[in-house]
Amino acid sequence: MSALNGKRPETVSPTPLAALTAGLRDGSIALRDYVEAALDRIDRYDGRIRALLPEPGRRERVLAEAAALEAAWPDPASRPPLYGALLGVKDIFAADGFETRAGSRLPPESFAMPQGPVVTALRAAGAIVVGKTVTTEFAYFAPGPTANPWDLSRTPGGSSSGSAAAVAAGFCSLALGTQTIGSISRPAAYCGIAGWKPSYDRTSRDGVVPFSPSLDHVGLLAPRAADIAVAAALIASGWDAAAYGAALARYARMRPILAVPDGRYLAQADSSALAAFDATVARLQGAGYSVIRVAALDDIDDINARHRRIAAAEMERTHRGRTPEYGGLYAPSTAELIEKGALIDDNELELDRSGRASLRTALERLLEEAGADYWLSPAATGPASVGLDSTGSPLMNLPWTNAGLPTLALPTCQSVDGMPMGLQLAAPFGADEALLALGVGVETVLSAPR
Repeated sequence: MSALNGKRPETVSPTPLAALTAGLRDGSIALRDYVEAALDRIDRYDGRIRALLPEPGRRERVLAEAAALEAAWPDPASRPPLYGALLGVKDIFAADGFETRAGSRLPPESFAMPQGPVVTALRAAGAIVVGKTVTTEFAYFAPGPTANPWDLSRTPGGSSSGSAAAVAAGFCSLALGTQTIGSISRPAAYCGIAGWKPSYDRTSRDGVVPFSPSLDHVGLLAPRAADIAVAAALIASGWDAAAYGAALARYARMRPILAVPDGRYLAQADSSALAAFDATVARLQGAGYSVIRVAALDDIDDINARHRRIAAAEMERTHRGRTPEYGGLYAPSTAELIEKGALIDDNELELDRSGRASLRTALERLLEEAGADYWLSPAATGPASVGLDSTGSPLMNLPWTNAGLPTLALPTCQSVDGMPMGLQLAAPFGADEALLALGVGVETVLSAPR
């Protein structure tokens, strides 16, 4: 395995958000220069990557918004936290001035809704929407045209395909994504960036086309954990800045204990993912982290099945009002999921939903009994696969999504064929601030020269 900070193709150029916004706010980075450079990258590369939905007049619109932002905030001392940062918005979010198609062939008016509080908060903080990002159809498995910036013959993952690819390619430094199974963590791992799935309900789902309301999480993709923390503070309900700062200081002095869930769950990953993961564990141990193995998730087959039943049943219910008129426009994989969901009755659905809390309790109890602080696992079953007809396996992400625990995917290394590999940290419910602080420390170790 080679370090992720080794050789990169020209289509990969993530721009860390925290440093960027600091420069934009104090004026050491000229807003127009930054915007022009990003738009030039889009013009040069997005015809091949296809991370953003086409938008006539994008350059003129974005430059006009940047000029308006400069006029509104002439004093650097008062500029908002995301002043001038370009933001990618997954095309299941409503955003004023943009249509929403949800990666589908359905008419956009069928998804008309007000812009939600997450997009509103990021825009109010000074972010400029660079465009809508490609999503799989209704955030399920039918892929869009997006290619992985690391290798254009490979998938970027999904469903937040365009969001991950846009950040990795340097089209924006922050993007919105959603995760119902593995749709933030896996694209982040495949594209060599960071991805945060918050605790369930920690971020608002208003203004988002639903897939499975019991499982949907609204999160962020950015180059690094510190970048995500900047934006998470703006959208996470009850964000505790003092707790985040205290955790940063604590983990700089004392390494937390990490637990690897050993057993059938981990065995779902392929040999390349496990080899990269073992190498990452060794690096963390060498930097002072204690990593222990804990028998966990041996009922993963049942968890996987339960999760899929919830997703199918709730997809069918959220689309009941559309399928009579538009059913012929759905992709075969989505139509098949809806058909399966129709066979699941309400009693079975409620029983499956109740399993989420039980799993959360079990995972948190295992951590406590083991004397560990966080779970550590691979972020994907392997590197991004060749071909754009599949977005890869979400099995490494599924149990944490089912339990609603917060997760953070971070890049670790490159595979023997030069593709990014990632790890996944999971925290107790509600501990998003501490998780992101941990991520800052972990990525510092993993990005250090060896």
